Amino acid sequence: MSFAFTIVAATTSFAQKKSLKIGDPIPESFWTTPLQVVNHPQKTINLSEDKNKLILIDFWSTWCSACLMSLPKIEALQQKFGDKVKILPVSSQNKSALEKFFSSPNGKKYKSMMSIYEDKKLHELFPHAGVPFIIWIKDGKLLNSTDAGQLTEQTINEVLNGDKSSLQTIIQMDREKPLMLSEDYDRQRNVQLLNYSFFAKGQIPDIGAGGTYRKTASGKIQGRQFTNLPLWDMYYAIGFELFKQQDKTSFTEKRMIIEVKEPEQLMPIEKADGSNDGENLYNYEFIIPEQRSDSLYNYMLEDLNRYSGYTVTLEKRPVKCLVLVRTSTKDKLATKGGEKRSTFPRTPSILRNVPLKNMVNMLNGEIPIRELFIDETGYTGNVDLEVSGVKDIDTLKKELQRYDLDLIPQERQVLMMVIKDQRN
Repeated sequence: MSFAFTIVAATTSFAQKKSLKIGDPIPESFWTTPLQVVNHPQKTINLSEDKNKLILIDFWSTWCSACLMSLPKIEALQQKFGDKVKILPVSSQNKSALEKFFSSPNGKKYKSMMSIYEDKKLHELFPHAGVPFIIWIKDGKLLNSTDAGQLTEQTINEVLNGDKSSLQTIIQMDREKPLMLSEDYDRQRNVQLLNYSFFAKGQIPDIGAGGTYRKTASGKIQGRQFTNLPLWDMYYAIGFELFKQQDKTSFTEKRMIIEVKEPEQLMPIEKADGSNDGENLYNYEFIIPEQRSDSLYNYMLEDLNRYSGYTVTLEKRPVKCLVLVRTSTKDKLATKGGEKRSTFPRTPSILRNVPLKNMVNMLNGEIPIRELFIDETGYTGNVDLEVSGVKDIDTLKKELQRYDLDLIPQERQVLMMVIKDQRN
C-alpha cells in the first residue's frame, strides 16, 4: 500500500497560537486546515480522516544531512504500518527548494512522499531549535517530542499497542545560554559572568551536535561551546586555532599523533544513520573574561587536560614528510594575474593568482596520502599552477615537474598535537 506524507500550509491560521505541551489536546483547526504540499498530485490535503491514527510530524530541511539520512527509514516505516500511522514531513523552506530536491536523483527515490513548505504555524505550535525533530500525536493529544533516532519500529509498536513507552522526551535547549546555566542567573542584576566551565560525558538529547562561539560586544571570541561531539572534534578545533597562533601553519589531522590505548574512545565509529555512540560523546563550554580572550584556546586545552582523562600537548616530533622543493632557478610559477582561484585537489586541480602554500594546505587536508607535505621552496609570490589530478604521489610528482617542482621524502622536526592517556 502506498503511503502519504502530509504537511500543514503556512497560509491558514490555526486557532491555537500558544505552543503545546505534552498531554495537551490538538486544536480542531489542525485537522481541518487545508495543507499545501509538494511532490503530490493535489495542491492541498487535510487530516480530518486521520484523527484515529498515530501522527508523526517530521520537521526537516533539505540542507540537513541527518534529515536526509532519515528519509529511507521514514519511508520504510510508513510502508510497514500503512493506515495505522501517518508521517507528516514539515519544512520551513520555500516551494522551489523542495521541488528542486524531489526532482534531484536522490529525491526521486521518494515518489510517494510529500512535504509542507514555508511552514510557520506548525513551527509555532511545536517550537524547536533544530532539525530533525519528531512530534508524536495520539488520540488527539500531543504524546511526545523526540529526536529522529527514537523513531523506530519498536517505539511505534509500543505506542500503537499501549505498552510502556521507551521514548525519551526531547525539549530542545537554546544555544544562546551557556550550557546548563540556571535560569535563576538571568534574574540577577549587576552580576557579570567572568568565567564559566561545563564539561560532561554522554549525549544530551535536548540539544543538537555542533559548536558555537561566545563573542563580546566588540566581537572578540571569549568562549566556545561544543555539544554531543567526540573529544577528537574538540581537540581539532583547539588545534586549528593554536597552530594559527603559534606555528602560522594550517592544521589538519596529519598534525595529530594519537598515543592512546583505545583511540575509538576519542573518535567513536559513526553509524549508518550518521549518529555516534552517545556514551563517548561530550559536551563542553568554556568562557573567560574579554581581556584574556587571546589565551582562550590555551586555557581550554589546560581545562580539558585536567578532566578528560587525556593529556594533549603541542610539541615538535620527527615526522616523515614530503618536502616540496624547486629544482631550478627558472620561474615557471609566477602568476599572470586575474581572479584568484584555488581548486586543489579536484580534477583538474588549479591555482590562479594565489600563494603556493594554498596547494600545500589543501594537500595536507583533502587527499588520502598519509605523509605530511612541507613547503621548502621559499617562493613568496602568487602562482599559476594546474595539474590533471591528485591520485597518488608518483602522479603528482610527475605533474609538478612541469613547474620545476619536486617532492622529496624527508624527516623533519614538525610541531604536532600529541594526544596521550593521562597518567595517574
